[in-house]
Amino acid sequence: MDKLVIRGGKKICGTIAASGSKNSALPVIAATLLTPDGTFAIDRIPDLKDVRTFIQLLDYLGAETSFENNLLKVSTGQLKSIEAPYELVKKMRASIYVLGPLLARFGHTRVSLPGGCAFGPRPVDLHIMVMEKLGATVTIENGFIDARVNGSGLRGAHIDFPISSVGATGNALMAAVMAKGTSVLDNAALEPEIECLCNFLVKMGAKIDGIGTTTLVIDGVDQLKAVEFENIFDRIEAGTLLCAAAITGGSVTLTGVMPEQLTSVLDSFRQSGCTIAANGDAISLTTPEKLLPVDITAQPYPEFPTDMQAQWMALMTQAHGDSTIIDRIYLERFNHIPELNRLGAHIEIRDNWALVHGPQELTGTKVMSTDLRASACLVLAGLVAKDTTEVLRVYHLDRGYEAIEKKLTALGADIERQKYQEFS
Repeated sequence: MDKLVIRGGKKICGTIAASGSKNSALPVIAATLLTPDGTFAIDRIPDLKDVRTFIQLLDYLGAETSFENNLLKVSTGQLKSIEAPYELVKKMRASIYVLGPLLARFGHTRVSLPGGCAFGPRPVDLHIMVMEKLGATVTIENGFIDARVNGSGLRGAHIDFPISSVGATGNALMAAVMAKGTSVLDNAALEPEIECLCNFLVKMGAKIDGIGTTTLVIDGVDQLKAVEFENIFDRIEAGTLLCAAAITGGSVTLTGVMPEQLTSVLDSFRQSGCTIAANGDAISLTTPEKLLPVDITAQPYPEFPTDMQAQWMALMTQAHGDSTIIDRIYLERFNHIPELNRLGAHIEIRDNWALVHGPQELTGTKVMSTDLRASACLVLAGLVAKDTTEVLRVYHLDRGYEAIEKKLTALGADIERQKYQEFS
């Protein structure tokens, strides 16, 4: 296994380009399964463990793929399977994105129940509800979601999501674009990653109205085509790098971003006393002498993202005063708190919210990652901690951050990846 060894106390300063978004790349890659027509060329795909796993899943299904220098080429004209096996799906929950496109194209698919990060239940009920609304018969048997439709195929439907769900909205879109008739998705997710998927589908030939709103109207089409496309930037990686500068008292400029997709995060930085300049496709952050405490509540977009909650908590350990952090998306997403406290933080958990007492002087030690964003949180804490911090099990981190240690090194951090043997 790998670990990250961080010798804290270095300011994060400089300019760096943002990577492409993992959370938009995965549904976009899944959407290539909708058509056998031609070869897709999708640029700015981050080279991540989750992306590699998803490409491996497409290869298993029979797709032809090549991935080099963040350019993914995909042809799905010769698919040989409609089953996504447990061995691949267990590695990440996003594998369920193949459910919609495979069902739309073939009228039948079997997708293993997914795995993923170890925090709280994240059921597939909404995905199943979507397929049933569109006319599929869905059963759970032997650990698989088995979905099939009769010879007439999927048909348009009105789907009212009881809660905003990025994954279920994405699957609904990919199934509905080839259903017969019109589908209406109410309370659809507003996240930029869904807007990116919509734009990709439209470029393929889909008909979608209401993009960027909570009501999406889809008129089904008979066929779609392969296209060239550029993925959007990773707003969570961008927010994490801004936190790295802020927690170390540094300054950073990120290029290749869309500041309007980070409004809630940038507003929180401003409240903390940071100076934020957003110009065109760049964001610059300069840290104040004293960080101010800022309460945040993680909620669906455009509010503060749940995927930034852990990183913000690390930052607030250095704020001059107490702050509260609430996560209304995943109520149990606080596994990083015991590890932060091992570094010297003083954080209390009360039901579904955390009270962060600041500022606290952090001191390096060994800490263990429990999920993707918790890993990023511990890396941030290590950047400001005295002495040496070792972050173990960084395979979680590799699922969502492209060469994060290289980016931080380029910005002045003293951080390196090393091999280690974990005791069983």
